[in-house]
Amino acid sequence: MLALLSDFLWSKILIIGLMGVGIWFTVASRFVQFRFFGRMFSSLRRGLHHQAGHLSSFQALMVSVGGRVGAGNIAGVAVAITLGGPGAIFWMWLIGLMGMATSFFECSLAQLYKHSEPDGTYRGGPAYYMVQGLGQRWMAVIYSVLLLVTFGLGFNAVQSYVVATSVEASFGIPPWATGLALVAALALIIFGGIKRISEAAEIIVPIMAGGYLLMALVVLAMNFSEIPAVLMHIVKSAFGLDQAVGGGLGAAVMQGVRRGLFSNEAGLGSAPNVAAVAYVPHPVDQGLVQALSVFIDTLVLCTCTALIILLSDSYQPGADAVNGIALTQHALASHVGSWGDKFVSCALVLFAFSSILYNYYLGENSLNFFSDENQTLFKGFRVMVLGLVLWGSMQDLGTVFGFADLTMGLLGVVNLFGIALLSKTGLRLLRDYDEQLAAGKTPRLDPDKFSDLEIDPVAWRD
Repeated sequence: MLALLSDFLWSKILIIGLMGVGIWFTVASRFVQFRFFGRMFSSLRRGLHHQAGHLSSFQALMVSVGGRVGAGNIAGVAVAITLGGPGAIFWMWLIGLMGMATSFFECSLAQLYKHSEPDGTYRGGPAYYMVQGLGQRWMAVIYSVLLLVTFGLGFNAVQSYVVATSVEASFGIPPWATGLALVAALALIIFGGIKRISEAAEIIVPIMAGGYLLMALVVLAMNFSEIPAVLMHIVKSAFGLDQAVGGGLGAAVMQGVRRGLFSNEAGLGSAPNVAAVAYVPHPVDQGLVQALSVFIDTLVLCTCTALIILLSDSYQPGADAVNGIALTQHALASHVGSWGDKFVSCALVLFAFSSILYNYYLGENSLNFFSDENQTLFKGFRVMVLGLVLWGSMQDLGTVFGFADLTMGLLGVVNLFGIALLSKTGLRLLRDYDEQLAAGKTPRLDPDKFSDLEIDPVAWRD
């Protein structure tokens, strides 16, 4: 029953909603993800500088990249190719490009409506812009509950299970030992709050993404002459001109769109919770940086995995084809030797650990929406997360994953509804940014110009 509901939600409602919103935001913003692509990097450069007592734009990006980049980049791409053929990758690219605009708007709105905290940090996200921007607390409550259940609890157990099974297969380490190691490392970080999480992500994520990218570049260099033919194969398959899977064009589109959405999370409302914590002069600055996060996830890292697979002989269409993590491991091993599958397992450990940190913070942020003073509640949540990580490492989590899959879909529906209603505010923010750039200024948000909106003036007094 869970699988049927989830399949209906993802294959019908969310695909139409996410693609529709992505296209609308792309057109209405005059293709913001393309015309400001270069500025994304300059905004990121400025975000490297830390303001005392605040989290930098770069730190917020690393936390969100750590969450977006995960098993979907290693296993999800393999599943998309297996079920939808090489053409599925083209549709992943397309949904990633559209998702950059969606992420830009939802993260800019999260910045606009963020709240300042006594310790100098910020809190924000969809629940906050639903209350402050729309005046719909009931929507924010539903969203926060779904966020807590999906990311704060469900997906942490799933990530632990994926890591433990992969490590056992590659190194023979029992799942309970992997679970205990994850719990110990996680406990050292999450009891330090968002500042310690961001500091850990600032170290882990560049190593994680950089190492995987470096390995992919080695594989590409080894097979450089074959890359044009593989890229052409992907494009031809995307339009049914060179099919390598029985499902045909429909399967390519469906798998590419679905796995792309799973991977980059644009429109689901998860990344805005992290985007809101950054210290930036204008909300659009962080919107641009978070759009870059989608590009890194889908257009760079997912493409790396796809090329590693398609440049090998490991992908063979058919019912008995190798799937998921195993396909990526076999493909890399065929390029660099038997240690390639162990490299994938090590990469997966880092990917999943950064995702657990990200998931934990999303759960904490949802609790903070209901109460920011009950420290016993937060400590209890941390202990529960640690317990679920240990439990998940030793379980078969098909039911848990199915439930979290469904609640994540519902989360996306609620958030899409919210950002669609706030589209005029998002476009107004972008116009303000454009006008300041045209006047030769460095864009800064003037809260007086947005005094008709219910924003926190303390958060923007600098």
